[in-house]
Amino acid sequence: MDGSDLPAGAEITFSGVPAWLLIAYLVEMGGTEDGHEAVRGDRWTAKLASGRRKIGSIAIGRVTVTIEGAAAEETMAVLRKKAQRGGG
Repeated sequence: MDGSDLPAGAEITFSGVPAWLLIAYLVEMGGTEDGHEAVRGDRWTAKLASGRRKIGSIAIGRVTVTIEGAAAEETMAVLRKKAQRGGG
């Protein structure tokens, strides 16, 4: 079972983290790329939607990640930790 037909789901929007990097994280977490901006794992499926948010004259890249399947919430928790950025 691939998880895409299960009702559980989670969604988050990342700012300043490129889609290619989020896809790489999802692949590191055991997923395989499944078409353009989609990754399928054991009991979860992730879809990414890229966009931009304009703040004044600056445009910031944003990626919304939607994860569905039985392991959606735990997969999202791990992805959030991997994508976390700290100042320095």
